[in-house]
Amino acid sequence: MKKYRWMAALLAGMFGTGMAAAETVINAAGASFPAPVYQVWTYQYGEEHRDVQVNYQSIGSGAGLNQIKAGTIDFAGSDNPLTAEELKAAGLVQFPMLTGGVVVIYNLPGIKNNTLALDQATLAGIFLGKIKKWNDPAIQKLNPGLKLPKLPISVVHRADSSGTTFIFTNYLSKISEEWANKVGCGPAVKWPVGIGGQKNPGVCNNVAKSIGAIGYTEYTYALETKLAMARLKNHDGNIVSAELESFTASSANADWNNAPGFYMVLTDQPGEKSWPITGLTYIVLKAEQNDPAKCDAMLDYFNWCLTDGAEVAEKLHYVALPDSLCDKLRQLWQQQFNWQP
Repeated sequence: MKKYRWMAALLAGMFGTGMAAAETVINAAGASFPAPVYQVWTYQYGEEHRDVQVNYQSIGSGAGLNQIKAGTIDFAGSDNPLTAEELKAAGLVQFPMLTGGVVVIYNLPGIKNNTLALDQATLAGIFLGKIKKWNDPAIQKLNPGLKLPKLPISVVHRADSSGTTFIFTNYLSKISEEWANKVGCGPAVKWPVGIGGQKNPGVCNNVAKSIGAIGYTEYTYALETKLAMARLKNHDGNIVSAELESFTASSANADWNNAPGFYMVLTDQPGEKSWPITGLTYIVLKAEQNDPAKCDAMLDYFNWCLTDGAEVAEKLHYVALPDSLCDKLRQLWQQQFNWQP
């Protein structure tokens, strides 16, 4: 991802050196999960369409949803999908933009990336605070070839309201009855153990500076910070690694024909190669638009992201939406906003 950083720096420089102001400015905020690709998309789109400027702030899904409900931004990014009932009550519309993976990161001396394996019981036990040492017999049994240290386990979680947390706790609720009953699923929960970090970068930073730490983050952030990622046992009982292929496998069974409001959760999906903690990130906007010209500009931008931007998404290790789903999104835009491609 570092090779794309120059784009954001160049963009900031261009707007600070007297570049002509865009005719249409679209302001957005929300999830940090898709922020790496959104940053590149906004730059590249601005280069090709100088009359439109798209700004996206990574502030977390919860804060983004609050702002779109308050009408202070033009669209929000969220990894915490709203039900059809919630959308109707708030006067909102949502649709997916990308699929990505939430991964378990750790900081253990001598334990390299993709060597530590965890199953459903051990993962839930760690985040419940029941498994406290890295050399616990339950972890050692799954990793007979590893010399696990006698270090205490330090759990790191999100401190803010987060779609990444929704995805992660949704998975834990599916695989652990105890987690479901004691903690539950949501963008913000009462964690049984651990310390908090702000947004995905905050979790990564806390794990990186604490020997014995474990946390969760979006895949691209783990790659960027060079943190080791655990292999996980999936729904079919196979130990799989986090990679684009396993994220894609998780989304293969998504039934979009029976998803009111495009509500879809992809955790714990069946499939030999499926990554168990896969999530979707959404765009959320007002169902009633007061500025038709700006609305058209937003939808043109989203359409560009789904087409021209798909290659960038895959380079940054996200899964672009299939063509059939993109067609459904365009149908929604035409029906809801009278958008014409």
